[in-house]
Amino acid sequence: MSPFHEIISLLDSARIKIDHQDVTTGQVKALLESIGSGDASRSEDISVLVSPAAGELLEPMARLAKTVTLRRFGRTIQMYAPLYISNHCSNSCVYCGFNVHNKVNRRTSNREEILSEARLIKNQHISQLLLVSGECPAEVSLDLLEATARGLKGMFPSLSIEVYPMDTPDYARLYQAGIDGLAIYQETYDQNIYSMVHPAGPKRDYRYRLGAPERGAAAGFRQIGLGSLLGLNDWRVESHYLMHHAAYLMKHHWKSQISVSFPRLRPAAGGYSPEFPVSDRELVQMICAFRLMLPDAGLVLSTREPAELRDNLIGLGITKMSAGSKTAPGGYLDRLDNNIDKIDNNLNEQGQPAEGQFNVCDDRTVEEVAQSIRSKGYDTVWKDWDQGFEKQNENQGQNINKENGK
Repeated sequence: MSPFHEIISLLDSARIKIDHQDVTTGQVKALLESIGSGDASRSEDISVLVSPAAGELLEPMARLAKTVTLRRFGRTIQMYAPLYISNHCSNSCVYCGFNVHNKVNRRTSNREEILSEARLIKNQHISQLLLVSGECPAEVSLDLLEATARGLKGMFPSLSIEVYPMDTPDYARLYQAGIDGLAIYQETYDQNIYSMVHPAGPKRDYRYRLGAPERGAAAGFRQIGLGSLLGLNDWRVESHYLMHHAAYLMKHHWKSQISVSFPRLRPAAGGYSPEFPVSDRELVQMICAFRLMLPDAGLVLSTREPAELRDNLIGLGITKMSAGSKTAPGGYLDRLDNNIDKIDNNLNEQGQPAEGQFNVCDDRTVEEVAQSIRSKGYDTVWKDWDQGFEKQNENQGQNINKENGK
């Protein structure tokens, strides 16, 4: 059971909404001045920064967010790519194209097919890979993930997963195989809404999912990614919950780097229409607020968002972006780079291409995204980690202990 659940159960969404409405522009200005002078903020301050009053001061918020980002991360944007290995799913999430009841073309890639796609991604300079699947252990077994990780470890210095939640021993197996990161979104922290949008399937277990980041951190994962699926609930309320979750993990699992993503719902099979749509301006406010509240956290923006918006957010808090993304298993196999032979195996058993989780909005190539980043005066970071460094440090520590007679 997640200890964080005890904290989140004390938060009252109705009270949070009232607090947002009661914030004045004077309070926002005072908080921005305090942050600008280097004073530490509290988790509760998120209510001020995502309030309607703060929305009226978005420009000074953005300027300060840019200053904080430059100070902590410099002029860099990390690049990564998702690799979808299956669109089979056991859940009936009403908003998701992978919903078990949706009549979509499905397939699961085998280990060799995954490695083929990975080589195509690697040829585009990407060195940080995120393995993604629907939540179906019968199709994407722990053994498949472990074997895949061992096959990719020499190709990608950083490997992360976004699959179904697991117990700590299973996460530990994947960590030993070469996985160093876990991305798992609660989708919505409101338990009533969570029950409505997850009517059946293993994902309906709110508490088990909530505890997954802690179990991943306990297993040794270097990176833990959080997020709310924006559109399921009032974004201001979700920001409050998400901030508390991130702050909790940063305090109690400080060995793991915590990052936050901001995925807005996109059109997908099933035709779900979000009840709480989030505008571009509101998304920018949320991102700036998280940067000011969590100056050391990675903030991630995917190809769900349009190219122009992504370009404009460079430097305002975002530190990591995906590029050239495909959201269906086998989706990269129609791209021919560096004379790699095409492998005609991105079809399911009925000979139809597998369908994606959602429609990508920014469909630029990796190089086009990289060029846009460079045109803004920022550097693209393809690789920021190598497990060899960790092993080297471990060996150095062992040698020091030997010299000291320990």
